[in-house]
Amino acid sequence: MNVFKPHIRVQNLYVSYGEVQALKGVTVDIPEKQITAIIGPSGCGKTTLLKCFNRLVDLTDGVKLSGQILVEGVDIYSDIDATYLRKRMGLISQRPFPLPMSIHDNVAYGPRLYGVRHKEKIDAAVERCLKMVGLWEEVKDRLRSPASKLSAGQQQRLCLARCLAVEPEALLADEPTSALDPMSAQRIEKTFLELKQNYTIVIVTHILRQARRLADYVIFLYLGELVEHGTAESVFKNPREPKTQAYISGEIS
Repeated sequence: MNVFKPHIRVQNLYVSYGEVQALKGVTVDIPEKQITAIIGPSGCGKTTLLKCFNRLVDLTDGVKLSGQILVEGVDIYSDIDATYLRKRMGLISQRPFPLPMSIHDNVAYGPRLYGVRHKEKIDAAVERCLKMVGLWEEVKDRLRSPASKLSAGQQQRLCLARCLAVEPEALLADEPTSALDPMSAQRIEKTFLELKQNYTIVIVTHILRQARRLADYVIFLYLGELVEHGTAESVFKNPREPKTQAYISGEIS
C-alpha cells in the first residue's frame, strides 16, 4: 500500500454557481511533493476544485461553498487571509498572462510586492527562477525586453517563474499546456517533473496521455462527484469504478 503525507485535505466540499451544483461532497487528500492530476470530462468540476485551493471561487458573486479545505492542517476558509494563501498556492492558467512589463520585472514583481528591496536579491531571484523553468539561457541577454515579445511557450514558462519567485509551497496548473505547441508543452512537463522534488503540484488536464506521463496520483471527477482517486498506476491500470474504466477507455468523454 502506497502511503503518502497529505498536503491539502478536502472534506465534504460542495460548490454551487447559482442553481448549478459544480462540486458535490468531494472528500480527498492531495499528497505532498507529488504531481496530482485531476481528470474528467468537460464541465465535471476539475477547474472549480483546483481554484478552491487558492480561494478564487468563494469570492465570486453568486457562489456558495461549504465544507473544508485544510492546508497542512489549517482551514484556508476561516484561518488564512486569501492574499497570503495565494502566495503559498501559485496558479498557472490555461493561457499565459505575462504582466505588461519586461521579462525581468515580471519575475521581480512578486518579491517586490512582498517587500524585497535589495537589487542584488531581486536579480538573484530572477536568475534562479528563470533557470528553474529552463528559460534563463534563452532570455538572459534581453531581460529588459517586453515579456509580450516572447513566444507563447516562453510566456508560460515565464508565468511559472513568476509563481516560483514568491516561494510558494504548491503549484496549481489549469490545463497549462493546452494553448502551447508540442515542443513547448514538453518543456513545461519536464519542468513539472523536476519541480515536484520541492513542490506539491496539482494539474487539471483533459489529456489522458499527459496525466499518464506526469501524475503520481489521480483524481477522477464526473458531473461534480468524486468517482475515484488513487495512485496513477492503480487508477490507470486497474480502475475500480465502471465510470473510470469507461472514461479511460474513451467510451465517455
